Amino acid sequence: MVTFIGTQEMQAHLTKTRHENAIATLSGMIKEDYLRWNSFDKCARVASHSDVGVIELMPISDGVQYSFKYVNGHPKNTQAGLLTVTAFGVLSDVNTGYPRVLSELTLTTALRTAATSVLAAQYLARKDSRSMALIGNGAQSEFQAIAFHCILGITELRVYDVDPAATDKLINNLRAYPNLRIIRAGSTAEATKGADIITTVTADKTNALILLPEMISPGTHINGVGGDCPGKTELHPAILENARVIVEFEPQSRIEGELQQMPADFVVTELWRVIDGSAAGRENAQQVTVFDSVGFALEDFSAMRYVEKYVVQKDSRILDLIPELQNPKDLFGMGAAAETSKPSSPSSPIATENAVPISA
Repeated sequence: MVTFIGTQEMQAHLTKTRHENAIATLSGMIKEDYLRWNSFDKCARVASHSDVGVIELMPISDGVQYSFKYVNGHPKNTQAGLLTVTAFGVLSDVNTGYPRVLSELTLTTALRTAATSVLAAQYLARKDSRSMALIGNGAQSEFQAIAFHCILGITELRVYDVDPAATDKLINNLRAYPNLRIIRAGSTAEATKGADIITTVTADKTNALILLPEMISPGTHINGVGGDCPGKTELHPAILENARVIVEFEPQSRIEGELQQMPADFVVTELWRVIDGSAAGRENAQQVTVFDSVGFALEDFSAMRYVEKYVVQKDSRILDLIPELQNPKDLFGMGAAAETSKPSSPSSPIATENAVPISA
């Protein structure tokens, strides 16, 4: 028996908990797991690419628990009324291999992405940061805005999207946060001018140049979220050349992040080293910092831990996913028992093409 958490359960949880509280708690759990980085068996995600998108599996284990996430990214889905990104995940016991929780991760991934972004910004953004440009106002944008407003203290949000309807949606959804001043910009350059933090979270699967060097002021922190698969980038390479670049898991970021534009010897620092203090985050007030975020399985491991701890209830739905047998060696007997429960019918031999009689 496996506990199931669907979108209805997660929506009900957020109604009681509020997004900012969930993001803050999840950010703390992600930090806990990054602090035990060397306990995890890690690999880059397994990706299946097509002309229209990507489907990925993201596995990881700490030797006690194992998790994986199934996630897709199909930017053109919205034209058919479908989400660009959907996901689900599993949390299992290593000792038995049995899954404990099967959960939606579409909504939860948005929470964990914002939680990771704001965690990194706590080490990389200037402490006096109060303004943020948010480029790309789609499905992830509200979560980023809420995280940076409620946890990092951003009070001014400059928003821009090539689709005005996406910006309308974002502004409407953020009405519950009256202390956040929202400025609708007419272009990326207008939104980013003088911003303390720039978050890019665009969806198109292209090698785009959303941010150009002339848009970046000294001391800016860039939270690059949208460049998360091969052939998809948002930042001009010159920005990276002149910045301190932090990544989640370097082998994956080399393939999928903004880093894919750079030579193999381009120096970056993994986030876990900044969090545990073995490497510096921001080194001075004038430095430009970049969090080249592609999403990593450790963060989904943390998300599944969050779901099990805070969303699963005594009356949560149970899935009949794993057989329960009196004799665990008699799997065939389970099927045979089901067969005997059917209405009786005359037995007849199974017709098999070119069947060979069995000798007595």
